[in-house]
Amino acid sequence: MPDGYEFPVDRTQVMLFARAVGDINPAFCDPKDPATVANGGIVAPPTFVQCSAHWEPDYALDLTRPGRKQRAGGGGGLGRGLHAEQHYEYHHPFHPGDTLYATQKAGERWEKEGRRGGKLLFSESITEYRNQDDVLCVTARSVGVQTEKAVEQ
Repeated sequence: MPDGYEFPVDRTQVMLFARAVGDINPAFCDPKDPATVANGGIVAPPTFVQCSAHWEPDYALDLTRPGRKQRAGGGGGLGRGLHAEQHYEYHHPFHPGDTLYATQKAGERWEKEGRRGGKLLFSESITEYRNQDDVLCVTARSVGVQTEKAVEQ
């Protein structure tokens, strides 16, 4: 898949993620639970696609990978950026055994006048996750903000 990366969904990953966020819903780990059966099998918790960062070749926050690239969106550098918002839109369920294909694109950009750091520069990064059948499963929208200058005390 051009300009994207593959994210295999694994049952163990789903279970460990659910436990890490404190969600004991059997739909995330027990294939025999009636709710799980009704869902068509084990499903992933709502924010599970964040785990795809482990599969993203150029993930900007992974300091263990040489040659990583800064992508559109996110907080940016120079100590003036931060992650401001994260939004998820769910289109179709996915299950362990599926492979998601993530593609990223820049979203909107806007600015607003800040009180202490000058202009606030906002930018979106949009990631679409499609399954092996090219069905759109999740759209994730990340909003980063960067101040024009260092915040004055």
